[in-house]
Amino acid sequence: MTHNTVEKTPVTLLGLGAMGTALARAWLAAGHPLTVWNRTPARAASLAAKGARVADSAAEAVAAGTLVVVCLLDDASVDEVLADADLAGKDLVNLTTSTPAEARARAEPARERGARYLDGGIMAVPAMIGVPGAGGYVFYSGSRELFERHRDTLSVPAGTTYVGEDAGFAALHDVALLSAMYGMFAGAAHAFALIRKEDIDPASLAPLLADWLVAMAPAVHQTADRLRSGDYTKDVVSNLAMQVAGTPTFLNTAEEQGVSPGLLRPYFDLMRRRLAEGSGAEDLTGVVDLLVR
Repeated sequence: MTHNTVEKTPVTLLGLGAMGTALARAWLAAGHPLTVWNRTPARAASLAAKGARVADSAAEAVAAGTLVVVCLLDDASVDEVLADADLAGKDLVNLTTSTPAEARARAEPARERGARYLDGGIMAVPAMIGVPGAGGYVFYSGSRELFERHRDTLSVPAGTTYVGEDAGFAALHDVALLSAMYGMFAGAAHAFALIRKEDIDPASLAPLLADWLVAMAPAVHQTADRLRSGDYTKDVVSNLAMQVAGTPTFLNTAEEQGVSPGLLRPYFDLMRRRLAEGSGAEDLTGVVDLLVR
């Protein structure tokens, strides 16, 4: 009989909210020695039963090993929790949701305290963590060497995507994708609102809507190509002038259905502004430039 004698990297995890707990369970299930700390100790009970060591303080947890993962409520919580910890020689991975500026501002003090720093943006909900094929992953940015050193361990809860040495890039990619998601949700909300008072089953619209959004998704590649080249008129199928001409139909339909145009009107206003600049032959890419202040 043979045994797997490969030692798994010990992990310290600070923060046991829904996401932190999911991360902890994934590392434990994969056989990683795990030390946890949470402001409310009771949340650690189920993990202790599965073999996690529960530290009495954040400083004690940090002292337990080299790889320290932080998953707290907000950026201010990170300052508070790490205030008394000795970070010298630690590999600090911050998975707390933050802005790019907050991530960059945290990286330098961490290095000044002797730690190597990696920031992360989690593109998953807790139910996707530790589930192969669920599609969840985490953006990482900061020290490339640190990422490569712990890639296997960090890949246990979810996939990993490294996006650059700039510590703020993970947060930036995270918010960029989630912003697009909310834009999609806004469009879907408007679509459902249009049929809300009619004898139309929302469940019959849903697959049509989902298929249409999937069909339109490749347009993001065309937008990226045009932004890169600077040519917003190449291979345009439906130009800006034609699309602006059609916007009254959408607004009038909303009015007829008793639906607020509040989710559509700001985008249509941008389209009209771009058209007024003489860009009627373009597609919609120029709206991006109007958004950048």
